This record gives sequence, structure tokens and C-alpha cells, in this order.
Amino acid sequence: MQTRKKLVAAAMSVAFAAGVLASGAAQAVDKIRWAVPMAFGSNLTALGDTMPWVANVLDKMSGGAVKLTVQEPGKMIPALAVFDNVSAGKVEAGYSWMGYEIGKLPASALFGATPFGLEPDEYIAWYYFGGGDKLVKELYAPHNVVPIFCGTISPEAAGWFKFEIKSVEQLKGLKFRAAGLGGKVAQKVGMSVTLLPAGELFQALEKGVLDGTEFSLPTVDEQLGFYKVAKFYHLPGWHQPSTSQFLYVHKKAWDSLQPDTQAMIETACTAGVTMAIAKAEATQAPVIEKFQKEGVKAVKLPDPVLRAFQKATDEVMAEESAKDAMFKKVYDSQKAFQKQHKLWKDLGYLPRDWK
Repeated sequence: MQTRKKLVAAAMSVAFAAGVLASGAAQAVDKIRWAVPMAFGSNLTALGDTMPWVANVLDKMSGGAVKLTVQEPGKMIPALAVFDNVSAGKVEAGYSWMGYEIGKLPASALFGATPFGLEPDEYIAWYYFGGGDKLVKELYAPHNVVPIFCGTISPEAAGWFKFEIKSVEQLKGLKFRAAGLGGKVAQKVGMSVTLLPAGELFQALEKGVLDGTEFSLPTVDEQLGFYKVAKFYHLPGWHQPSTSQFLYVHKKAWDSLQPDTQAMIETACTAGVTMAIAKAEATQAPVIEKFQKEGVKAVKLPDPVLRAFQKATDEVMAEESAKDAMFKKVYDSQKAFQKQHKLWKDLGYLPRDWK
């Protein structure tokens, strides 16, 4: 009997200790109720549905303590105003492609996408192990924004046109939608560049306000319906070999969180990076096949056109580096990593044209 009593007492002690530990763990996770405005719709495959996935994971990981409610573009703030609103503290957090704020932070566009730059696997390697994370935090710190890498996708397409691009001369004066550094390069080769949000592009293309547009992956472009009004789909995405999204958090809101909560958010976003690139890679080929059935011609840009874009890219990068020390610092870091990694990339992988 005494033995039984001792066992019961021991079990009760263990249960009590477990309860105390569980209570302490629960208390270490902050209760968050943040609205998170997005720069693009949550329905857009790999691009827009990553943040809702991250929010759902955080809800489950935290036992309901951390709830981030995704807000569609324009519901709370304009689609391209995420950075401004987070920086001003008008919202605790927002989700965007890094680069829409290129006018205020030129170097930001290098983290969103660099023409002829790092591909997704290279970008992730550079970001986590080549100094990218430290550089982006240095860049955004003066603006009271804590940027958290929270998604990256495969190369975008070079653009939709109503005719096939066969020469550089055809680009002169074309009204084209482009963003970030790719837009600056397009201007350099003579295109007339406009930045419009996703929701306005179909109508602009249909009515001739634009002669052509780029936006994202084949899956996303399909959802936006471009194939209905333009039948020439140009690749590769020289302007955005990878496209990266970030969760922007206002510094005061971030600093108010317990380390456990911060780690939970960062971990969920790291998982979001994996899910986004996996989904992006898994879903593009069937959509290109669908485009072809819809009468769309998938076209590889001719080498002379790509060379013209590359030459213009070198000029733009030199100009931007001369104007902005932080731009130069980030770009030099990326180029150094790209050059070093090329030894492994060329030797470790089969050539892309291997059959």
C-alpha cells in the first residue's frame, strides 16, 4: 500500500511539474492579433498564398496565440504601400515583394530580384550563409522595419506581348509594365515603363494602355488572364531569376515580442520559403502546356535581345552603385557569391541542355 501511495504521489508530482512547464511555455509565446496587408492577392499560387500558409502554421504552432490575419490588396492600404505603412507604424506588419520601395531604398530591389542575378537556390544560400540576412536588416533598420525572409519563387516570365519579339529594335517605345531593377533596365533599352499593381494589368493590356507586361510565374499569369489578350509569352525571366517576398514588421511591434515568439515567426517564414519554391517548381509546366492549347506561343528571347538586356543591366548596376553606397555593398556581395558559387554550379550539376 505504501508503495502504491508513493507511486501515486510521484505521478502527481510529475504531472504537476509538467503542468508548470507547459504553463511557462505557453506564457513565453505572446498573444498576437495582427492584420497583415499584402501587396498581391492571397489566391496567387506560390506568390500570394505563402503568407496565408505561414499564418495558418503559426496559429497551430502557438496553440492559437499568434494570429496573423491576411488582408487582401487595397482592403486596408494600397497594394504598393506596404513598406510605407509598416515603416510609419500604421500597421504592425505587412507582406510584400521587396523592391516596390526602390524609390526610397534603391538597394531593396536587389533583395527582391536582381537581373541576371542569383537563382532561387543561390539566393537562399547567399541570404542565409552569404551575408544577405545581415545586409537586409542593416538596410531597413533606419526605417523602423524588421524584414523577415518569407518566400521565394522560380524565375518569372520575361513578358506577354501581342507579337513576337525578334529584335532589340522592336522594344523601342513599347509601353511595358515592369517593376524594380528590371524596369530600369527595360527603360535603358528604350521601353516606356509603367508600374501598375496586378489587379490593373489585364484591363490595361486589353485596352492597349500597355503593349506588354510582365508580372510573375506562369501559374500567376494564368490566374490574371493575360493569355486571353496576348498570345506571345516570352521567356526566360532575365529580370527576375528569383523573386523574394518578405514579412515586414514594425520595429516597436517586433521588439515587444518574447524571443520565443520571434523565433516561432522566423521559423514559420523559413518554412514558407521552402513551401513557396517547392510549389512554384512543381506547378509551372502544366500551365505552359495549357497556354499552348489556348493558342499561346511560348517564345525564348533571341540571344541578341538577351545580350542587349545584359548590357543594359551592367550599365544600370554601375549607375545605381555609384549613386548609393548601400546598393553597391549589397550588389558586390551578391556578385561575389555568384562568382564563387559558379565553380560548384558548373561542376556539380548536369548541363541544362543535357538529354
